[in-house]
Amino acid sequence: MGSLRRAVDASPDDVALRLHLAQMLLTAGESDEAITHASAALSREPQSSEARRIMSDALAGPVAGAQDASAAEGAPKDFDWHAAESQVEDLAAPMFATGGDPTIAAFDAETSTIKLADVGGMQTVKDRLESAFLAPLRNPELRKLYGKSLRGGLLMYGPPGCGKTFIARAVAGELGAKFVSVGLSDILDPMMGTSEQNIHDAFELARREAPCVLFFDEIDALGQRRTMTRNNGMRGVVVQLLQELDGVDQANEGVFVLAATNQPWDIDPALRRPGRFDRTVLVLPPDSAARRAIFQLHLRERPVEGIDLDALAVRSEGLTGADIAYACELASEKALLDSIRTGTPRMITTADVLSSLGEVPPSAIGWMDSVRNVVLFGEDDGTFAELRSYLKKAKRL
Repeated sequence: MGSLRRAVDASPDDVALRLHLAQMLLTAGESDEAITHASAALSREPQSSEARRIMSDALAGPVAGAQDASAAEGAPKDFDWHAAESQVEDLAAPMFATGGDPTIAAFDAETSTIKLADVGGMQTVKDRLESAFLAPLRNPELRKLYGKSLRGGLLMYGPPGCGKTFIARAVAGELGAKFVSVGLSDILDPMMGTSEQNIHDAFELARREAPCVLFFDEIDALGQRRTMTRNNGMRGVVVQLLQELDGVDQANEGVFVLAATNQPWDIDPALRRPGRFDRTVLVLPPDSAARRAIFQLHLRERPVEGIDLDALAVRSEGLTGADIAYACELASEKALLDSIRTGTPRMITTADVLSSLGEVPPSAIGWMDSVRNVVLFGEDDGTFAELRSYLKKAKRL
């Protein structure tokens, strides 16, 4: 067949010769090469019925008479498969496993190394956390004397990008507790009853790992007011969350439940009752000390020189932690592009960061404008008094 291949190479436009080679390749079981030559023939003669037939036969599989290598070697007709399996059963794992726990863990309990000391500024938030969780835990005898309970949860609310998740991790680190973070995608499932089971599994993990901080992000999406939900499935999620917070089946001793939201007014009122998320903390855009710490955090791994953190803290008033992180990223890009243009690497300077700050609008402004109407005209049981005071101070009310 080699001479026939050479003949086709010498006369590539000879369709009859190429089809003869393709048929021989097909008979020999070399379908891939047969398809190649049949395609070449069709490109030269699109109406060739012979080329189409060979192409069709090759795509359908090996033709009768094709010689398989294993058949040529002469495989035994009466092969004892059971004996073969017994010989290799210790060498290969079974394809299908039976028994055991088929459950796949949806949540992870991690160890947090962050402490509240790593959170720059935000002293009001730290003080509230200290009174709600940390001080009673550190003084068990006094807690017992005054009948102070560790039941219930704490709700952090405020504009996005202000470090609510970071603070939750810091609480876990301060307590020396495990940290379990739960998001919307971890809970919701289209299958009936699965969302409720996911909530139960998250609490069960936290109980097993106690002491443990169980953190729910965007709790307003999971615990939305039942009067606002059109989906009966979401009502079941809220009910399950209420039952787990109450510890109906098991006690929640050693489980510290924290939650974060940008819209606390959308949370079902039942979740705010005593023993549940009965304590609230307003997490606002970082103060001067916090902004200074955030700049230092996001610039410490970059090539910088002469960075004036105090000047940056003053210039970035009103920005969230996420805004500051983005400004540092932009400053890094400016220095990188300059280095590419000049061919000489240079450091990131205070001027780069200040210039970037001018390109980053405060993202919290939109949130403040949206909450203004809630504070002015919505129902308020005193929860938003601190927010009202802040909006007045910021001249947004």
